[in-house]
Amino acid sequence: MGRLRLTPQKREFFDLYSRASANAVEISRLLVELLERFPSEDGSLIAQIKEREHEGDDLTHEVVDLLNRTFVTPFDRDDMYRLAGAIDDVCDHVDEAADNLGTYGIERVPEKAVEQARVIHEASRNLDAAVQRLEGFKDSQAQLIELRRLEDEGDRLVRDAVAELFNTVKDPIVIIRWKDIHERLEHAVDALENAADVLEAILVKNR
Repeated sequence: MGRLRLTPQKREFFDLYSRASANAVEISRLLVELLERFPSEDGSLIAQIKEREHEGDDLTHEVVDLLNRTFVTPFDRDDMYRLAGAIDDVCDHVDEAADNLGTYGIERVPEKAVEQARVIHEASRNLDAAVQRLEGFKDSQAQLIELRRLEDEGDRLVRDAVAELFNTVKDPIVIIRWKDIHERLEHAVDALENAADVLEAILVKNR
């Protein structure tokens, strides 16, 4: 077991969060590319998404390990766990959606799914911008407000996507599979909103 540190390891924590949020941006960018190119994609993008998901797991483990070895943290310990978990959840949901795309025998990607992926990517970029402002507790309200607007857009898209499925698709298996993928993409948006909630709580507590 590593030695307990009594002094705040601020730079290490903020660097890890920055790397995690940047990883979320990259995995969501890959998701957009995957959905835009599928089914002509040869599997390399799904493999790259899996690598980014593993990177997210590793970064979360590093945050938790550092927390367990640090006595004085730069902000509330519970919020630090929650923020790391929320960013990791984004990567997990993107990875599961990509996995499902590869294993469900999908032949055509509906435009609504591409739009969902673009919302995830844009929301991830706003989350990353907010995380980059976390050190020094700089104001990130503009990014958090935009993130919540995008979450509302994600909600609308998943409702429209599922309605479109039932109105236009006859094969119940296709409906079930795409409903699952649409909802998995929405879970990624929800995780981004959760991260925004944690960041807002951190800013309120440290003003």
